[in-house]
Amino acid sequence: MTVRVLLFASYADALGRPAVTIDLPAGAKVRDVLDRVRSLVAGKRVPDKPLVAVNQRYARDDQTLNATDEVAIIPPVAGG
Repeated sequence: MTVRVLLFASYADALGRPAVTIDLPAGAKVRDVLDRVRSLVAGKRVPDKPLVAVNQRYARDDQTLNATDEVAIIPPVAGG
C-alpha cells in the first residue's frame, strides 16, 4: 500500500521536500511510517513521539493504516 506523508517546518527542511510517498506492507501502522521517515538521511530529526495525524485526525503510533491514507508529521509549535 502507498501512503503520502506530509512534512512541515523543520521536518520538511531536513528532508528537503514537503512530502514523501512511502510504500508499506498491508497492516502497517503509524510507527512504521515514522521508522521509514527516520531511515531517510535527514530523517533523524523526527523525535521518538511526534504529533501525527492520519487523514487530518490526530493518531497514535499503533493506529493501523489503510491504502491511500495521508499521514502528517507535525513538529512542535512555539508561540509567544
